[in-house]
Order: sequence, then structure tokens, then C-alpha cells
Amino acid sequence: MIDIMIMLDDKSDKPLYAQLYQHIKKEIVNGKIAANTRLPSIRALSSHLHISRNTVELAYHQLIAEGYVHSKPRSGLFVIELELEKLPTLSPSKGPTLEISKQEETPMRYDFRYGNVDAANFPLTTWRKLSIQSLQPEHAALFSYGDPQGEPELRYEIAKYLYDSRGVNCSPEQIIIGAGIQYLLGLLCGLLRIVAGNALGMEEPGYDGVRTIFHHHGFDVHPIELEKNGLSLEQLYASQSRIVYITPSHQFPYGMVMPLAKRMQLLTWANDKSGIIIEDDYDSEFRYVGKPIPSLQSLDMNHRTVYLGTFSKSLLPSLRIAYMVLPPALLELHHKQDYRLVDHTVSRIHQHTLALFMSKGHWDTHIRKMRNVYHKKQTALIGAIRQLMGEQTSVIGQAAGLHILLRVHNGMNEQELIHTAAEEGVRVYAVSPFWAQRAKAETSMVQIGFGGLTIEEIVMGVQALQHAWFGTTPHDARSKSISKNSSDS
Repeated sequence: MIDIMIMLDDKSDKPLYAQLYQHIKKEIVNGKIAANTRLPSIRALSSHLHISRNTVELAYHQLIAEGYVHSKPRSGLFVIELELEKLPTLSPSKGPTLEISKQEETPMRYDFRYGNVDAANFPLTTWRKLSIQSLQPEHAALFSYGDPQGEPELRYEIAKYLYDSRGVNCSPEQIIIGAGIQYLLGLLCGLLRIVAGNALGMEEPGYDGVRTIFHHHGFDVHPIELEKNGLSLEQLYASQSRIVYITPSHQFPYGMVMPLAKRMQLLTWANDKSGIIIEDDYDSEFRYVGKPIPSLQSLDMNHRTVYLGTFSKSLLPSLRIAYMVLPPALLELHHKQDYRLVDHTVSRIHQHTLALFMSKGHWDTHIRKMRNVYHKKQTALIGAIRQLMGEQTSVIGQAAGLHILLRVHNGMNEQELIHTAAEEGVRVYAVSPFWAQRAKAETSMVQIGFGGLTIEEIVMGVQALQHAWFGTTPHDARSKSISKNSSDS
């Protein structure tokens, strides 16, 4: 048995038993109390330190619970043989750092990030009213777990909307709601491997976030190069893939539209290969030139197309509501794989609120408004680029969506364009990550999103880019004129 010497601080925020426990634990770990040493009895130690027996007993119980000592009947407490070389040496520390680390970045006046939306025009008052309605006692069932595929009322509204706007043929039972496209693709990957193997074709270039999901799920992703009207069918056949991921109505990132003839050829490929087409219709609501393009799924009479959509661009990204339409065979497989046992990932309150938002006509009104808002912003962006930079740049993908690609003819490569823009307080974004084969990426191009900026900010941002890339500053009056003309259009 040993004597335990410790000065306990009864004014400390830490309880006395915790101070005693930490002291004995530190002595054991540091080897100052050897294995098989018997600790003083509770009565002896309490008397020695002039503390209560309960204090000693609590400290001893903690040591027993963590495996530093064990009790031998009628003999007392003994230190256990520890592999001390595998334990960290306990030394005084300031404790863990709880502050969230913040990455130091140069403040940006204008952020042309694709994915930012016009939150100022979000119908907050209406949404708040419907949210409160969803929280009323008569909807108390929403406070518990819901249908793993999503709220039936919302799936009904989505099915109705998709048929009216995109020609998608589906029942509410075919729809699965999830927290974002990437989450839904994760569910889909498990099904695809069963029915079509792990070889998958994908547009080159294409959305790098989706490519990453496929890689993480063990798929062998084959880059299929683009032609003027969409991905190369010849390369797709040659890849031996039985799965293909495409963005046919607004190719990401180039913005081209796949014409009807190639869509029919793609459906023929799916039948020839017993394959699956994944159609990502990521921003179908925002088309500014020509009539809306019917979905590829609406042309598929053999049920080989999975249709994906999201509310992130049309409402708010933070709502995390996306949807997937499974063809009947994959839906049946989904049920057999017990995915219905997996709890849902989207708030039932948000789902019910969105169902009310759609059923009461607010969705159609909001989409019409936002299409007009974004069209004006895009017009301002392209107008400013053309007036301030002229033939020194080329705009790509202006028929739809919330971004363009800008090819800059000044001899700078992608990183130089981004860096010089940042020095002027403007953030533009790289395009090269969209290529699986980075060596084939265009070297003098950037992506510019416009959804989250005002028209004035867009024009001023383009002016700053013009100065960054070409070293001249247009007159303020000219910039104000561009802004005014864009607002009036």
C-alpha cells in the first residue's frame, strides 16, 4: 500500500472526487504507482486527506470503471497491469481547442459562384405562414418518423408538376425524396451495381461532384467526350458501360441541349445494352431561349431512365430537397433491398410545407417570377461582358441555367484568370475540375454564376474583371448605363 499525496482545491470548479481520480490516474499512467500496488482503503484515504468517504468512493469507482484498478474481495483495490508504452503520457494541457478554425481568405466584393441563388426573392412570408400551419396540432403526426420515400402529399405534387412541365410519366409511388442529388445517387448506386455492373459512362466534361459519388461507390467511370449535340454515342458503345449519367436538357457545364434524334439514339443504346440512363434535369425551370425541352424520360417507353431533379436552385439550397423517379423494375428492387427500413433524410415539416406551397399555387407563381429575375440578371451579365470586353471573350451556354462559361482571349491560363480576378476582389471559378482527364480541359476558361448577385453587382463585377484581365477601367457613367439598360429590359 502507498501514501497518496495531493493538494485538493475545494474552491475549484472541478469536484474533489474528480481531482482525486485525475491525480491517481496520472500517477498510474506515468508509472509512479506500479502495477499490483494496493491503494489505501476508502476510510484510510478519507482520513488522510480530510475528505468525505463518498468523495474517495466516487474517485475509486471511476478508476474501476475505466480499468485502471480492480477490486479483490476482502483484500482491497489493486492497480492493473497496463501496457504503458501504448498510453499517452498525461501532462498538463490547456484542454482541447473548441474554436472553429476559419480559413483566411481575401475579402471578395463580388462572388460569381454557381449555386448561389437570389435569396432576397424567396417568398419568406408565405413560406413562414405555411411552416406555421405545418406545426399546428392537427399535423402532430409530422413530428414523428415518416415514409422513407418521402411525404405522400409532396410526392403527389411533384408527380403532377413533372408531368405538366417536363412530360415525365410517373406515379407518386415511383418518387423518392432525399437530402440532395448526391444522397439520392448514393441510394441509386447500390441498385445499379446489381442490375448493370460497375461500368458507367459520363459526359466529359461533367459535374465533378457526381463523378466523385460514383468513384466512392466503386464504379469504373468512363469519360464520354462531347460532340456538338451531346455525348458521343460511338464512345458510349465502345466503353461497354451499361449505365450512363447525362444532363441532356442543359449539359453541365457547356449548356448544350441534346436534340430529339440523339435522345432516341440514346434510348436505343439503353435497349441494346439492357442499360440504365440517369437523367439529371438539374435546372430545368430556368430556360430563356425557345420552348421548354421535354425530358428524356418522357420519351422512354421501355422504362430504362432514372430521372433526377432538385429544389436547390429554384428555392433554397439549405432546404436540401431533391427527388428521384425510379422506373418500375428499380423501384421493385429498391423495396427488396429493404431501403424502406432506412429513416428519411429530409425534415417532414419542410416536406409538408413544400407540398402546401405547391398545392396552393405558390410554386408556379414563384417559378414564373424567378425565371424573369434570372433572365434579367443573365442579360445584364452578358450585356456587360460584351460592352466592356467585346471580342476579347466568348460566352458559352447562355440559353438556360444560372451560370455561363467565359473563354478569355488574353493569353492567361485558368489559374491566372482566377488569381488576377481575386486581386480585384472578384471570385470566378475553375472549369478544369469538370474534366476527368484534366489534360484535355480548356486552359483559358472560367465559370461565372450570377444567381446570388444583384444586377448592379453583376455589372460592377464585370467591370472589375475587365480591369483585372485587360488592364483598363471603363468610365463609371458607361457602367451605370449598362446597369440601367439591363434593369429596364
